Amino acid sequence: MEFSEVVRRRRMVRAYDPTRPVPTDVRDRLLANALHAPSAGFSQGWGFLVLESSADRALFWSLTSEPGEAADSWLAGMAAAPMLIICFSHKNAYLDRYAEPDKGWTDRDETRWPVPYWDIDTGMAALLMLQTAVDEDLGACFFGVPPDNIPAVGTAFGVPEGFHPIGVVSVGYRMADAPSPSLRRGRRGMDEVVHHGRW
Repeated sequence: MEFSEVVRRRRMVRAYDPTRPVPTDVRDRLLANALHAPSAGFSQGWGFLVLESSADRALFWSLTSEPGEAADSWLAGMAAAPMLIICFSHKNAYLDRYAEPDKGWTDRDETRWPVPYWDIDTGMAALLMLQTAVDEDLGACFFGVPPDNIPAVGTAFGVPEGFHPIGVVSVGYRMADAPSPSLRRGRRGMDEVVHHGRW
């Protein structure tokens, strides 16, 4: 598929066919492409936890949903995704990398960073997954883990200390779903968001 078509067709998919798993070779391409995301200092401070078994996915949803909560249409559609990829950033990989001699800093001072590049770079890797899913004729969605549930997810899945989930990519074959009501806002035009020379 042409890249411009991938960009045009990319959207957050919230309903999946639970009977069709993501083929192993497609999964591997999706993850391999994510590893080509940029990272400051080539720190590559990310980790990806792939949940493909029904037991692992059910555990994830049980840990991130309110006990006794009835599944709404969003959760019902998302829980049908045959694959979830939790995207973790690893801040210490960046602080350690930039304390190395070739970077010129002699400490791990976090205040040197104008923004958390560890989270940004992991987000770019997630975007490459979303784009690869489109190219493979799959649907995907990026969504967050509720902050209060992060410790339970880390414990249940044996996530090492220092890795923080910035979000989850659900992947699968698309089912018909209702467009997000937020789309009624319309896409902002270039004349509203792009500024040349001065704001």
